[in-house]
Amino acid sequence: MRVVFMGTPEFSVPVLEALAGAGHEIAAVYCQPPRPAGRGKKERPSPVQARAEEMGLEVRHPVSLKGAEAQAEFAALKADVAVVVAYGLILPQAVLDAPAYGCLNIHASLLPRWRGAAPIHRAILSGDPETGVCIMQMEAGLDTGPVLLREALEIGAEETTGALHDRLSALGSRLIVTALERLDDLTPAVQPEAGVTYAQKIDKAEAVLDWSLSAEEVSRHIRGLAPFPGAWTMAGDQRIKLLGARVVPGEGAPGEALDDGFVIACGSGAVQVTRAQRAGKGAQDVETFLRGLRIPAGMVLGSGHDSGHHGGHKTGLKTGHQAG
Repeated sequence: MRVVFMGTPEFSVPVLEALAGAGHEIAAVYCQPPRPAGRGKKERPSPVQARAEEMGLEVRHPVSLKGAEAQAEFAALKADVAVVVAYGLILPQAVLDAPAYGCLNIHASLLPRWRGAAPIHRAILSGDPETGVCIMQMEAGLDTGPVLLREALEIGAEETTGALHDRLSALGSRLIVTALERLDDLTPAVQPEAGVTYAQKIDKAEAVLDWSLSAEEVSRHIRGLAPFPGAWTMAGDQRIKLLGARVVPGEGAPGEALDDGFVIACGSGAVQVTRAQRAGKGAQDVETFLRGLRIPAGMVLGSGHDSGHHGGHKTGLKTGHQAG
């Protein structure tokens, strides 16, 4: 099929590769424009742009698709279908209608649960036992279109957003290739009204750890925000990000280190931190981290320092309609 691909972040790259690998003709690749990044604030192309250029594909990154010129350029590609995954621009009706089979979105949740920008984070933060991928026929609403294919997968007890992101990206890549093979035979299933939830972008204020929550909630908080933006707490005068955790037995005052191995008491139960990061350092497994910064038994984390004035910004592994 003649395909227009629309995606921007790392999540979308395996999908582009899978479509090309399945023999589809990629008419053009749409992604977000390069953004200033790094210390020098030089403009850096998105992961999709970088990979598409390596593959020798035409790349377009309009700031908007609302103008008649941009819409005419899209229509002129005469695509059979557009595949959209974490693109980042809202698609006007003229764009949705241009390809012969319309626009298909790869969304990283079991719709109608977790429509919107950060479905992977929200599934872990909320303690969902499973999530998955839907191939959805796009329409004007936010992730409201009928679903052509869906597949679920279990969320692991110690799984982070980063790990789940990679598994869902692989699943989405496989599922879209199947969908395109069977496009004429698939029956779109209208999403039910019941069970609709929205996955809001992750706000920096959410990254502050609250040790008074249960161990299960603290573990989900740490794993749901790993690797980015990273749940954080204070250890003395040092701000540290916690990037991996498991629930373990233990009781104590919330935030209290119960041993020298980074087991921390919560409102009920305790968590073993398995991965952490100091300011200015890379993420480390717990043994390596503790060689550089001791968290001795009896130390209380987060005491009095947890306030939202530290830096950060909104984020989201964007896999919805606005985001894709």
